[in-house]
Amino acid sequence: MKLIKEEVESVEILTETVGKVKKLYIRGPFLQAECVNRNKRRYPLHILEKEVKRYNESYIKNGRALGELGHPSGPTVNLDRVSHKITELYRDGNNFIGKAQILSTPMGKIAESLIKEGVCLGVSSRGLGSLKPTREGYNEVGDDFMLTTAADIVADPSAPEAFVQGIMEDKEWIYDASKKTWMVESVRSIIEKDIQQRKLTEHRKLQHFQNFLNSL
Repeated sequence: MKLIKEEVESVEILTETVGKVKKLYIRGPFLQAECVNRNKRRYPLHILEKEVKRYNESYIKNGRALGELGHPSGPTVNLDRVSHKITELYRDGNNFIGKAQILSTPMGKIAESLIKEGVCLGVSSRGLGSLKPTREGYNEVGDDFMLTTAADIVADPSAPEAFVQGIMEDKEWIYDASKKTWMVESVRSIIEKDIQQRKLTEHRKLQHFQNFLNSL
C-alpha cells in the first residue's frame, strides 16, 4: 500500500474559552472528494465517507485522533511530534470539515507560536491505499484506502506540487500483525528473502497473506 498525502491550503484559527482556560483550534476542509487535486489524485466520495466514519468511531470518539507538526515520513503517528488533537470531522458537500485543538506539547507550543506570529499554516492528511491510473491522466484512490491521520500541520501549503508529490510513494507499506507496526519493506522483497533463505513454508505463506489482509 502506498503512503498518500494531501495538503489543504487554508485553515481558520479559533480561540475558545472554557472557564478561565483558553484553547486554540484550527478548522477547515481537511479532506476533499470528487475533484482532481494538484497532486493529480481523485478521491471518490463513497471511499472518503467510509473512512471518515471509521476514523470518527475508532479515533475521534476515543480521543486518539492525533496529528503532527511537519511532514512525517511514515503512516504512523509519532507521539514525540504530536501537536494537536482532531476533535471533529464531518461531511459538508464534497468536503470533510475538520477541527483540531492545539495541545500543550512541545510541538503544539511551536505551532501555537507560529500561529500567533501570523505564519500561514495548512493541513496535510495521510492515508494508505492503492492508486489507479486513468485515461484522463490522474490517479484515482482505490477502495482499499485507509485514513491514518486526518490532518498534520504544515507550512507553506501553497508550494509547488513537487513539494509533496512522491514523498515515500516509491515504497510499499505492509503491516506486521505480530509487532503491530507498519514496515516500509515490500511484500515481494520479504517473500524473495524467504525463498533465498529457504524459509517460505506453508506457515510463512499464510502469515504473508494475513499481513496483507490486515493492511487493507
